[in-house]
Amino acid sequence: MYVEEQAPWKANAGATSPDCDINHAGSEACVLLQAKTPVPIAPGGSQQSDLPYAPPSLYDEFPMIRANSRARFTAADFDFIVRTLARSQTDQVSLVDLLSDLETRDSILDHPRLVDAILNNCGHLRISSQFYFYVLARHVLQQGGIGDRKLCDYVASLLEAFSRANQLQISEEIDHRVQEYISDMLIALTRATPEQAFLLRAHVGNYSLFISGIFHENTQRRSLRGGPDIKFYEQVGRTNYQLVASHAVARRCELDDVFEGLADRFHDVRLALNQLSDRLLNLDDPAAAGRSSLCL
Repeated sequence: MYVEEQAPWKANAGATSPDCDINHAGSEACVLLQAKTPVPIAPGGSQQSDLPYAPPSLYDEFPMIRANSRARFTAADFDFIVRTLARSQTDQVSLVDLLSDLETRDSILDHPRLVDAILNNCGHLRISSQFYFYVLARHVLQQGGIGDRKLCDYVASLLEAFSRANQLQISEEIDHRVQEYISDMLIALTRATPEQAFLLRAHVGNYSLFISGIFHENTQRRSLRGGPDIKFYEQVGRTNYQLVASHAVARRCELDDVFEGLADRFHDVRLALNQLSDRLLNLDDPAAAGRSSLCL
């Protein structure tokens, strides 16, 4: 399956500069923090590094992931919704309804036919990655009893960001170095400023959720060889989400409730992502990777 990149329906300014800047996306003002100390580029970059693997873009800076997948849907995404639901007279929806009423849009996004259309299309899908991950994440989270759309929005943005960097695959070399990467991040907290600590903790929480959610079988196999198990990532992720939830930056960006929700229900969200990986993406199964690959 190939998901074609589309320009966002509304452009979001994303430029950052050192230290602490304000990034405006519509009426939302959100702080983006960049590590003050340069960090070597990951393997394959232009600099040699003894640090373990991490997505190259996240070595250079740690922009906050935000609950804004829905705000970044594209014109092609809305066209996909209209065409998919137009197959039935009872399910037809107008583009005007999608763009003018957020409650109507959110209700329509829960339609099971959208999930079916994505999963049953083995060819070229002209939808954005943020739409793709929101629809599928919403589906598995609801099945897991998690109905918070804002939390789902955040999880979808998380999946989009990490999958773009990791290409939704994890090699043996990367597999071996994930534990070191988490450890280095936790050690870096001892030398971080309060602002850097917030950014690092949010990233540790996000990374722990992604690894234990999408690559859970890989993590379990690694734990049999002495690596950290799922419980380790759950504890680390839950703890760091809880700590950032009370931070002023989280409140300023209106993410405090999202972080609290992720801390409280980390286990449930992780299980939902396990279902996403196993049943919908098959990314953690080497034998299935070829038939369920996602090109971003």
